[in-house]
Amino acid sequence: MFGSKTRSLDRLSFIVPGAQKSGTTALHYFLSKHSEITLPDRQEMHFFDDEEIFSQHPIDYQLLHRHFRTRARQGLWPIHSGLAGEVTPSYLYWKPAMERIRDYNPQIKLVVLLRNPIDRAFAHWNMQRFKNREPLDFLPALKEEPRRTAVPLSIESRRFAYVGRGFYSAQLESVFELFPREQVKIVRFENFRDRKQEALDDIFDFLAVKRMKKVPGDKDRNVVPYARAMTADERKYLLEVFDSELAKLEQMLGWDLTNWKSGRSA
Repeated sequence: MFGSKTRSLDRLSFIVPGAQKSGTTALHYFLSKHSEITLPDRQEMHFFDDEEIFSQHPIDYQLLHRHFRTRARQGLWPIHSGLAGEVTPSYLYWKPAMERIRDYNPQIKLVVLLRNPIDRAFAHWNMQRFKNREPLDFLPALKEEPRRTAVPLSIESRRFAYVGRGFYSAQLESVFELFPREQVKIVRFENFRDRKQEALDDIFDFLAVKRMKKVPGDKDRNVVPYARAMTADERKYLLEVFDSELAKLEQMLGWDLTNWKSGRSA
């Protein structure tokens, strides 16, 4: 992949923009094992959702590109061939990010993983609790969310959008306004979790790279211990919140979301 003649990175070929807590860390791991794919030197670049970077003009894309270097035997070399991409699961939710990505590379491919928004919200809350960022129990946190996230593009709107991040239909509408559908691959979380080889084959086909004959050993990644399970009342509350959203998603994606509605997809 890296020969004697090397060149600097021009543009990324793909991005995995979300959704958070939907298997993006595991996907990052498998992408990192592919011989034709180069990822940055850290996970979650948070370039296209960095408001400070995009307050300056022209945009300095070298701040992104400088992280795409691979270690050869005799030192660090710029990317020579293959695909370069990155995984930052907040881009799907962060409203300005998708337009910035389009302006950066209109031909870029996007891989989007979607999880039942009810289970995603609970996993998000559990992660924040584990990191000691969330003092509230789950249901009070959900009810406090509108106040906490009232200021757009704030750290609170990123951290505490348990419900907000789960309204995928509006987020996808923004994506489809900017990119043709053939540049967007949407993967259902359960399929990626339960049929890994099949899901990865599909993703690699979409990216136009060879399939991996044998998927490397898998294990849960970026999974923090759950202090407890979601209660029936909490799930019922979120089912009511997301009722119309799930109907929109079924129509938009042609998916049968009976399991998401019944709570059997966790």
